Amino acid sequence: MKKVGFLTSGGDCQALNATMRGVAKALYNELGMEVELYGFEEGYKGLIYNEYRHLTPRDFSGILTKGGTILGSSRESFKTMRVPDENGLDKVAAMKQNYRRLELDCLVILGGNGTQKTANLLREEGLNIIHLPKTIDNDIWGTDMTFGFQSAVDIATNCIDCIHTTAASHGRVFIVEVMGHKVGWLTLHAGIAGGADIVLIPEIPYDIDKVCDAIAKRNRAKKGFTILAVAEGAISKQDAKLSKKEYKKKLENYEYPSVSYELADEIQKRTGADVRVTVPGHMQRGGSPNPYDRVLSTRLGSKAAELIIAGKYGYMVGIVNGETCKVPLGDVAGKLKMVDPNAGIIKEAKRIGISFGD
Repeated sequence: MKKVGFLTSGGDCQALNATMRGVAKALYNELGMEVELYGFEEGYKGLIYNEYRHLTPRDFSGILTKGGTILGSSRESFKTMRVPDENGLDKVAAMKQNYRRLELDCLVILGGNGTQKTANLLREEGLNIIHLPKTIDNDIWGTDMTFGFQSAVDIATNCIDCIHTTAASHGRVFIVEVMGHKVGWLTLHAGIAGGADIVLIPEIPYDIDKVCDAIAKRNRAKKGFTILAVAEGAISKQDAKLSKKEYKKKLENYEYPSVSYELADEIQKRTGADVRVTVPGHMQRGGSPNPYDRVLSTRLGSKAAELIIAGKYGYMVGIVNGETCKVPLGDVAGKLKMVDPNAGIIKEAKRIGISFGD
C-alpha cells in the first residue's frame, strides 16, 4: 500500500488540477486499490494544522480542464517557516508530525519558487518529497517549462490582441501590464506573440528616452499607435542603479499604482501622446489550461507517479529537451531561471524591430 499526500501552495494557475490528476491516474492504473491519497487543504497551512481529506478516484474525474485547485492554496512564506505561529506552534515540527501521523510514503508538492524552498526544507528534515513545478512565470531552475506558463501566455497575448483594434482606432499608446515581478518570460513571450512594439522586462532595465524614441519612430512611419508589453517588475536604468535600501525607500513613497502608470505619465509628458494602461492582472492565472499545459501536466504527473512507485524521492520532476526527467531538489531550490539579455530570443525580437528600451 502506498500512501501519498498532495498539496498546492502559492499562487494558483490553470493546470494544478490536471497535474494532480496525472499523478493520481497513473498511481491508480499501476497500483489499483493499493494506494491511498490525501489532500492537504490550502497549501502548507493544511499540512501545519492537519487539515486534510481522503481523496478517491471520483475527486480526479472531470478536472483535466478545470482551473484553480480543488485543494485550495495559500501563501506561507519560506522565510517564516522556522518562526512559530501566534500560538507558539513550531510549524516545521507540526508538518513532520502530521506527515507521519498519516504514515505517508510521499508528499507531492505543487508550487513555484517559494513553495519549492519549503519542499526542500522538508526533504532536509527527512520527509519523502516530490516537487512539481508550477508557475505562470516559468522561472524555476532545472526545467525548460513550468505548467501554467503557456496558458498564461495565451491570456496575456489575447489581451494584447484585443488592445490592437482600440489602439489603432484612437491612435493611442497602450501599455499592457503583464504579470512577472522578478522575471520577464511571460511578458517576453506574450509581447512577441501579440505583436507588441516595445517589451520591457526586469532583466533589461529600460531608458525612458529610448522608449520615447521607439514611439517617435513609429509615429514618423505613420503607424498611428504603439503597444507596450510591460512586466510588473520592469525597472528603469536609473532605478536599477539604486541600492536595495534606496529602491525600497522610493517604493515606500511611490505615487503610482505600478510601474506602468509611471511609464504612462513619463511618456505623456515627453511626447504628448494619449496613453492608456490596461492591467489584465489575475485573469492571467484563471480559466482552463490550454492543450499544451494539459499534455505537459499529464506527463509530469505520470513521471512523478513512476518515481513514487519506485521509491525515488527528493526530486523535482521537470522537462528538458522535450523529455520528462527527475532533478535533485537540493540542486534547484532557491534558484531563479532568468531571461538572458543576450539570449537568441531577445536578439531575434530586436531584429524584427521590437524595442526593449535599452
